[in-house]
Amino acid sequence: MSLPSPHPLSRIVVAVDGPSGSGKSSVSRGVAARLGLRYLDTGAQYRAVTYWMLQNKVDVEDPQAVAADAGTPAIVSGTDPAAPAITVDGEDVAAAIREAEVTAAVSAVAAVPAVRARLIALQREIIGAGGIVVEGRDIASVVAPDAAAKVFLTASEDARAHRRNAEDGGGAGTVAATRDALTRRDDVDNRTNTLAAAPGATVVDATELTLEQVIDTVAGIVVHAAEGAVPPGRSQGVGLSR
Repeated sequence: MSLPSPHPLSRIVVAVDGPSGSGKSSVSRGVAARLGLRYLDTGAQYRAVTYWMLQNKVDVEDPQAVAADAGTPAIVSGTDPAAPAITVDGEDVAAAIREAEVTAAVSAVAAVPAVRARLIALQREIIGAGGIVVEGRDIASVVAPDAAAKVFLTASEDARAHRRNAEDGGGAGTVAATRDALTRRDDVDNRTNTLAAAPGATVVDATELTLEQVIDTVAGIVVHAAEGAVPPGRSQGVGLSR
């Protein structure tokens, strides 16, 4: 689906934030594909930098060491929601950045101000004139505070653990470990204040919804925003769609 340039969706910026395991990637890709928009996974960029640091033997627990090389890797993000690609120095790392070693180190790397500054600048460059769904943890509050559509996607801790465990191919016996990992990541995000919905965002609780239902809900929010209407369920400040 392609949109003619005068179409109100063709320049819209959609910010989708939320904690790990809430389904941001699947939902954001689904919404982008349905509405003919580009898609950007900012979390993959932080993982890509982390992957480079690990491959180049940088001590990821040393913020100064990470900061010194923050601008070195060449990160290129594809924006096709059907096949989002990411490369580091020309290497396709879409699979490698999801491995356990990167997952364990990404929080420390992402917390380094030099990394955040470099990637936020890159994200804003990719956003450009709009027509894009951008997902992460601080998109609506920091990266694109003027986004026309702001969504904070959440779910219960148990639902998030089961969802993430299934994505990673784990068995039922590893759900508890996944829940513990999510709790640790939530603790980090709370310290950086990235687990709160931005002012004007619509909160979508996906705990009891299917993926298609969440995509329907978020796509409706985006279309209403593009048309200048108030999304269903929005109250003053932050609304709730269920």
